[in-house]
Order: sequence, then C-alpha cells, then structure tokens
Amino acid sequence: MLEAKGITVERSGRKLLDDVSVEIAPERVTAIVGPNGAGKSTLIKVLAGEIVATHGDVLIDGRNLKSFRAAELAARRAIVPQSTFLSFPFSVIEVVTLGASVPGFDQNPEHSKRIAEDALSDVGLTDFRDRLYSQLSGGERQRVHVARALCQLNTGIRRQGHTAVLLLDEPTSSLDLSHQSLVLGEARSQADEGRAVAVVLHDLNLAAAWADDIILMSSGAIAARGPPSEIFRDDLLSAVFGCQIRANIPPPAGTPYMLPHFLRSGPARPADREAEAGSKHRSIEYAADQRGTAQVRD
Repeated sequence: MLEAKGITVERSGRKLLDDVSVEIAPERVTAIVGPNGAGKSTLIKVLAGEIVATHGDVLIDGRNLKSFRAAELAARRAIVPQSTFLSFPFSVIEVVTLGASVPGFDQNPEHSKRIAEDALSDVGLTDFRDRLYSQLSGGERQRVHVARALCQLNTGIRRQGHTAVLLLDEPTSSLDLSHQSLVLGEARSQADEGRAVAVVLHDLNLAAAWADDIILMSSGAIAARGPPSEIFRDDLLSAVFGCQIRANIPPPAGTPYMLPHFLRSGPARPADREAEAGSKHRSIEYAADQRGTAQVRD
C-alpha cells in the first residue's frame, strides 16, 4: 500500500497541495484527474519522493519514504514523468536498460538484457530497439520511458510481500488511440500482478475505462474519490472543471462523435499471458453516431 497522509506543499507562499491524504492500493489502477493546476503532477511527484512535502508523510507498506535508501526505494517504485530530456545519443534499448542500472540491483548483463527486451515488447517497441532515442516521436519516447520503468521494477530486488508501485504522469498525452490502449492495458496488467498503479490522466474516458479508483482533484485538494461510477457525475464534474459535462449523453443530433470502447478483461492466467504476448494491442471499438459502428481489432 502506498499512502500519503496530510500532505501540504507550499511554494512561494502558495499551497500547491493542501492537507491531501490518499491511498494507492495494490492490485488496483488509481487514476488522478482534475483540471489544469489542480495539483495532480505535484501529488504524483510527492508520492514518488521527487518532491518533499512541507507537511505530511508518504508511506509504503507503513514505512516512511524518507527512511528508504536510494536503491531500496528504486526497487519498490518507478515513475514515468510527463517529459524527460536526454542529451546523449542513447539507443532505445540503452534508455530502457537504464532502469536496470541502479547500484544494488541485479547487474547480470544477460538478465538485464532479457528484462529490457521484455519491457520493450510490452509497449510495442521491439522493432525500435536500435534506433536513437533522439529520433523518436513524442509518443514513442513516452513508451520508451514506460518500458524503462517496467525494467526498473522487474530488476529491483524486493522481499516477498513488499508492494511495488508504478506511477505514471500523463503517459498517454502524445499517444494515438491504439497506443493509449496499449500503455494503459500494460498498467492494468501490472495491477493484476499485484502492483499498486497510479496514473495522472486528462482524458476522463480513459480514466473511466481503465481505472478501478478515481481521485478527483481541484485547487490542490481532493474533491472526491471512489469508483468511476460514483465520481463521473454531471454535477460533480461540471463544478470541478468549470464547464458543462454530461456523462453518457450523446451530443445534439447531427453531431458525430468518436468514443473508443477499451475492452477490459480480468487478470490473465500465466498460460494466457504467454499466449497473448504477441498481441498487446487491446481490442478497440470505435463507436460512431446512429450511422453505425466501425470496428478495428488487432
């Protein structure tokens, strides 16, 4: 369990977070949503230990984040930030393998290579392994860093029963529909394997499709928390976002709209995972208006 208790973050006399308490549970995907400036990225950075709160504590399995040694913490949590700048001419596989290069990790080169290759496969980038990172698109770079985080968590040495945490800050912002499904499907798989997953999302449809729990933020505080069916209400969302939002209501007649239906399934058995390894793209249905439904299946 990853917990934040009474977190307040002040900068230049302004509260970015104000007495925030959240729980990120294992085996669940928690989506953090809200308007710009609500404090979503600040919260995810506090949970990761990148920002030290002015007041309050962050705990993993009841232990304060401040008490962890660097390698120990790296084995327990990985973060994919909104953006990452790399000035060195690294290849894709070299960037992913950075996740295995933490002092104190398993430094067996062959083992690290296998884990990095598996992580690349998980995000659909196997064919990109030898390309220069600097030559990739923004969406491809995002997927590289998701693979790096997976490599980190799969290489770090943890005791049985210790919670591992994956934190994703807007990992789908530069991705097309298919790759949004791929990345969030991998987040779902990580939760199914027992990890605690928190993801900052702007797209409420994605949050509704993939998350078990929603944390709705506004002005540095928690406006509401709970399952999507309880949080995604017209009145609550309209008040927080400052515009009219209507859930499950199509637009006026004659206005077409596209709504990808991300089809989720339950946790796969080990044998099923192996069989599905070559088809990480989740099925997507594109729902149109009354004129019909077009379907695309990978």
